Amino acid sequence: MFESMYASTEAGGARPPWDYGAARPQLVEWVEAQGLAGDGREALVVGCGYGADAELLQRLGFRTTAFDFAPTAIAVARRKHPDTEVTYLVADVLDLPREWQGRFDLVVESLTVQSMPPPQHALAARRIATLVAPHGTLLVLATTREDGSEVTGPPWPLTRAEVEAFADGDLVIRHLERIESGTWWRAELSRTGAVTGPA
Repeated sequence: MFESMYASTEAGGARPPWDYGAARPQLVEWVEAQGLAGDGREALVVGCGYGADAELLQRLGFRTTAFDFAPTAIAVARRKHPDTEVTYLVADVLDLPREWQGRFDLVVESLTVQSMPPPQHALAARRIATLVAPHGTLLVLATTREDGSEVTGPPWPLTRAEVEAFADGDLVIRHLERIESGTWWRAELSRTGAVTGPA
């Protein structure tokens, strides 16, 4: 579905509804509040689309990798940013390269898990969690859904429990808030110890 939507956009169709056209404001606000500087550390953007969030992190001094399931999205990201130092790759969040495990000092997950069917949410969260390096940070951005509420997606916004499912032992939630008048989650998790293998 995602590849077909990006391909349709390339053929003159409407922009994908999740494409903001710039770095996500919810990410920009967090970055500015943190006074974030990469200082050569490694960052990963999950489901990067056209790469706006990845380019922001690169400008902040992170050595940035970004991936998307849709080959067309990656091709367009490379074309939009011809002089980029971001490494853009095609990858599946449910089948990530083993060498990425425990590698990244900052992982940004924005709206990707909620684009997947709910039975895949917990597995995707666990896969993403394994990417965070010791003492690294995971930032999760998602739209909200109340526990027990029904929704016909895509997307399938996340419940609080689904956001909390990103925590995996040594990866603990440091801050979880509802923003944008309660319509978005922003969760900051950090790893306190060594990384365990994928579940």
